[in-house]
Order: sequence, then structure tokens, then C-alpha cells
Amino acid sequence: MSGAPGGRRPAFPGLPGELVLEEAAGARQRCREGDGSVPGTLLCTNRRVAFLPAQAPGSRAFLHSDYDVALSCIRKLVAASSCTKPKVLTAASTLKFIPEELAVFCRDFRLLRFHFQENGLALQAFRIANAIAQAREAAAWLGDAGEGHDGWCCPAEAPLEDEDEDEEEGSAATLLFESLRDWEKELKRLGAVGWRRLCWHHPGGGDLLRAASFHAASEPGSEDVRCLEALLLGGRGPCVLADTAELPTLADIQVAHLKLRALCLPGAAAEEKWLSALEGTRWLDHVRTCLRKAVEVASLLAGRRCSVLLQEPSDRDLNCLLASLVQLLGDPHTRTLPGFQSLVQREWVAAGHPFPHRLGLLRRDSPREEAPVFLLFLDCTWQLVQQFPAAFGFTEAYLLALHDSSFAPYFSTFLFSCQRQQGRGSPHRPRSQTYTPVNGWRDPQPGVPQAGRTGSPACRLPTVWDWGLRYSRHQRARFRNPAGAAGTVGPPSAADPQTPSRPTDAWPGPGAGNVFVLTKGMLSPQPFPWRSGRPPQRLSRWAPSLESLGEWGGSPGGNRPPAPPPGLLLPCAAGPSVRLWQRCYLRGLPEAQRGRFAPSPAGLAEELTLLQDRLSAWQPAGPCTEAAGSPLAPSR
Repeated sequence: MSGAPGGRRPAFPGLPGELVLEEAAGARQRCREGDGSVPGTLLCTNRRVAFLPAQAPGSRAFLHSDYDVALSCIRKLVAASSCTKPKVLTAASTLKFIPEELAVFCRDFRLLRFHFQENGLALQAFRIANAIAQAREAAAWLGDAGEGHDGWCCPAEAPLEDEDEDEEEGSAATLLFESLRDWEKELKRLGAVGWRRLCWHHPGGGDLLRAASFHAASEPGSEDVRCLEALLLGGRGPCVLADTAELPTLADIQVAHLKLRALCLPGAAAEEKWLSALEGTRWLDHVRTCLRKAVEVASLLAGRRCSVLLQEPSDRDLNCLLASLVQLLGDPHTRTLPGFQSLVQREWVAAGHPFPHRLGLLRRDSPREEAPVFLLFLDCTWQLVQQFPAAFGFTEAYLLALHDSSFAPYFSTFLFSCQRQQGRGSPHRPRSQTYTPVNGWRDPQPGVPQAGRTGSPACRLPTVWDWGLRYSRHQRARFRNPAGAAGTVGPPSAADPQTPSRPTDAWPGPGAGNVFVLTKGMLSPQPFPWRSGRPPQRLSRWAPSLESLGEWGGSPGGNRPPAPPPGLLLPCAAGPSVRLWQRCYLRGLPEAQRGRFAPSPAGLAEELTLLQDRLSAWQPAGPCTEAAGSPLAPSR
């Protein structure tokens, strides 16, 4: 470890098992706003790259989102010098010049830039650049390993800021769905006692379920046929099959995300062509498609007494996204901070979404395993927050923190592909325990201590909802929306299903007991050979559309605009309404972020000056022009 000339660096609150490999005292981190920089010490450990400002913030948290990046989150490392062209560093590359600047391109769209002054930092800059390149290659993502965490635990003595504010932050009210008690509590809240695996129940509408793809040609007595018959015979109205064929594929999501990430780098596209290049990524198209599909399913559930069954071959990717969006549209409780965290735990973590594979953090995976489905869901949620700011109890800052935390291997929430691997990866999990999806890990004989069992539950990795480990009190205060609705603990209020404004008998076909297929907003009957004894007939036309089936208020053809049921959000998925999440994706463009955050009174003054300049440029030119200097200005 290299020395620190000219003084002693601030104390480094390292993680358990974390070792400092190299450090460079006197380095400066480039500010994302303007051309300023912050002096401090740059460190490379076996877990992350961390920067300690000379004026350390007054926080006891051992993780700082603004000053560190996990090694697995580093996408590219570039060393630059005024006398040679930049060089991409790898573990096998040879650095033949003294770097003056080190650029760290992160998977979460961050761009960290560190500058080394010429007075005595040449050797330190050379060493730490090579150390980061080698440590990044040697770092292994611990998900799916199943052999312990190699020191990645959070013991009871780990510094946790504001431990008495867990209830305020929502972590104590978050259901993890690792025990039968959590599932029963959720079913009781929904008023759906008796279900075994239910996503959501609308008290005035229908039931939302998810499963692997149903095969129309299945033989009688097969498991999928028995499950569908149980729905039809359960007195829950017609059953609607909604598959994910209309949603973007995993390959589509991955390609669009790669194009978006490349576009959001300095110099990627000329300003006059930036908007057309953004549309060419198709990322916003995928957001629109997911929102439209969620609106269709949510309208069915809130307006008709039916069961909607979401289908996907694996039931671990797009079903997670669609089920979560539908509940955000229909259940006010999921729009609160603890309710949203419980939603992620139930529909993503407990359902077994393969986070490490989809985020591309397992180096042994093929690129075809990558597809940031969870990040697409966060973008869709951000769109809802922008269109309905008063309906959500959390803010954009909270979604941004969750976005960045998905790449940090410090928490158990996004570290594994299923709950069984999460329990097996605990360093103190006895081998005699057994696992079930509902009851979790249990001893063969409850209450009888097992041989070799040591440690305590506090030695397990923390969940991502322990925000005090990573964010200060001031940062967490910005997670909550003071103007947003507080939400309710119970399900959404039920409207009378017999009111004339909600025609519950407008189903095509005989009615209850039928099976329909939802495709492009249209409902069509689905005959099955095992029910009729004859091959299914080809449908010559579609059934009436959801718009005609869901007449919210007023008579068909009337001039009065329809009104959605209480508690239901119907976002607009048209082109102008779906916008780019600039605060997340444009963090690598300092000129685009100037004045957007206002973390201090000085930043607020800068933002006000920027807005005044834009207003002055807008008024004389008229509404058809855009202020100069904006990266989103339309082409002329």
C-alpha cells in the first residue's frame, strides 16, 4: 500500500473483510456540475473503488453512494494523459504512461473522473490505475456461489446510522416474504384468504395471477389444465389469459439498454441528432409498450369480475414487470414506500428473478443471459411518478437510489437468483436445515439446536431496504414525497360492481366459465379441445375491445370523458408523455446536469440562474425554439 504524503487521510470505514490495495492521497474528483473538483484520497480495495473527500461528510455510514463504486459495477476503465491518447485498461494491459486522469465508466450510468496533479502523484497514479484494473478482473460476483460470502457479512457491530429510525424509513414495515406469516399478512390485507399463490386481488374487480405459459393443446389431467379448471370452477368469473408475447423480448431490452448507455456518453452524438438517436435506441418504445399492457390488464381487473392469468415461459422476468406495474396502477398501498418495497420483495425477489444474470454481473455467463428487466420496471415506475406525483409516497431520488443499489454486491436483495440460494449463501447456515418456498429455511425439528450451528441472524447480509447503511439522514429524507398520498394499509376501495357505469355483463360469449385471450387490447374466446371434444375453431374476428368493455361513466358514444374507478391510475403512453429519465441516464454528461440537483443553496442559486437564462431565451424566440446548450434540443 502506497503512502499518503502531506498528511493523513480520513479514517476509511471499510466493510468486513475489505482490504485496501492501493491509495492515492491528493487526488481530486471531478464534480458533475461545472469544472470544479473535490480533493481527497482515492482508494482501491478488493471490493470497490472509494474516494474519501478531505472534508469528510458527517455520516457514520460505511457506504457512500456518491464516492464509491463496486468493482463489479465498473464497465470500463480509461486512463488519459495530455501527451498520448486515452487507453482502456484491463488486467492484461500494460500502462506505458503516467495517467493524469482516470475515468471510471459504471454500469449504472455514472461517470467518475479522478484527476492527479503533477506534484508527487505520478507513482501513486500509476499504481492505483493498475490496481483497479487488476482488482476489477479478479472480483467475483458472489451470487449463486452457495459457498459463503467470504467476509461479506454485516455483523451487529457494523455502523448503522440512525438505527432508531427504521420504522420511519419503512424498512420495519416492509414484508420480505421469507416466512408463511408474511404471505398470510398480505392475503389478509387484500381480503383474499384461501389463495395459495396470488399476486393481487381487487375487492371490486378480479384476481391477478401469474404462471408459466399455458398450453392450449394440453391433455386433460395435466397440471396446467387442473389449475385453469380450478379457476373456472371457483366462481370467480371468466378467466383471461394474458401472455407476454406483446412485450419486448429479453434480447430487445438488452440491445436497447446498450444503445441507450452508449448514447448517454460525452460525444456520442451531435446535439442536433441526439433526439433521433434516442428514438433509435427503442428504449422509450419498450417503456410505452409495458405501460400500455399494464393499463389493459389493470382496467380489466378494476372494472370486471374476472381472473387475469399472466403467462411467461419462465415466469421470472416479464411476468415480474407486468404484475408489478398492474399493482402500482390499481393498489394505492403499493405506491407508499413500504408498500413498494414489499411489492419488489414479493414479485421479484420471492418469485426468483435472476438479478445477477440479467444485470450481467456474473462473468461466466454468456451475453445472452443479460437483460435489465428490473431497470426497465424502475423506468416505468418513474414515468408513473412523473405523471401522478401526488399519488406516490416516494420520489425520484428514491428510485435512483434503488437503481444504483441493484449493482452493489453489499445486500442480499439483488445478490441471488432465488431465496434458496440466498439462504444457502449465508456463512452460518447449517446443512441440516431444509428449504420450502413458503416456510423458508427451517430445522428438521424446530426448537432443537443443531450441532455445528454458530452465529446469529445478524451475521447475514443486510437487505437493500436498510438505507441507513448507504445513505445519510439528509439523503433519506429526500426519498419521501411530502406532497404524496400517504396510502392505505388495506386494499383499494371497492366500487359497487352493479352500478350502471360499470357494465359487468358485457363479456363476449356465454359469460362465467369462459376463457378469453387478451391480445393488443382485444378479448377473444379461447376454445379448448379437452372441454368441447372437438378441435378449436379458427376465430374470424376479434371480440369487442377493452375500450368498449370498460365504459367508465357515461353512455357509449357520449361526449363526457370517462372517469376511472377510485384508486386506479391510467397513465398516458403516447410519445410526448413518455420522457427520458435524465437524472439517471445523463449523469455522464456534466453539461446536461448543471443545476439539476441543487444540493446546496449555492446549487439552488445556480439552478435559478439557469432557469432565468432559459426563460429569457425562450420569450423572444417563441415557443418553437429551445434554449441553447440543451442536449435534448430538437433538430432544426
